[in-house]
Amino acid sequence: MSVEAGAEPRKIEKVAGAALRITWVDDHVSTFSWPYLRRECPCANCVDEWTGARRLDPAQIAEEVHPEGIDMVGNYALRFTWSDRHSTGIYAFALLRRLCPCSDCAREIA
Repeated sequence: MSVEAGAEPRKIEKVAGAALRITWVDDHVSTFSWPYLRRECPCANCVDEWTGARRLDPAQIAEEVHPEGIDMVGNYALRFTWSDRHSTGIYAFALLRRLCPCSDCAREIA
């Protein structure tokens, strides 16, 4: 599987237990809070696989949610085991790059 341009991580790290930071090969840095990532879970339980509509009510995700485990999936994604026991989402690096919450990326989407 190829990785979309710019969506290849150079460094992946936890930030003070509160967030995930990814430094991409183009030196862009994305910092994701744990609740944000949990609310963006791409699995079929959280997103309707036919329509793409979100099934997960974001209000149901506690601000205290955090990963109890983070695993690599091949060379293309991460899988989290969340403190709410959810663990079926596979977060492809291309998806994580698109989800970057920084102001520069928000302007590109707008």
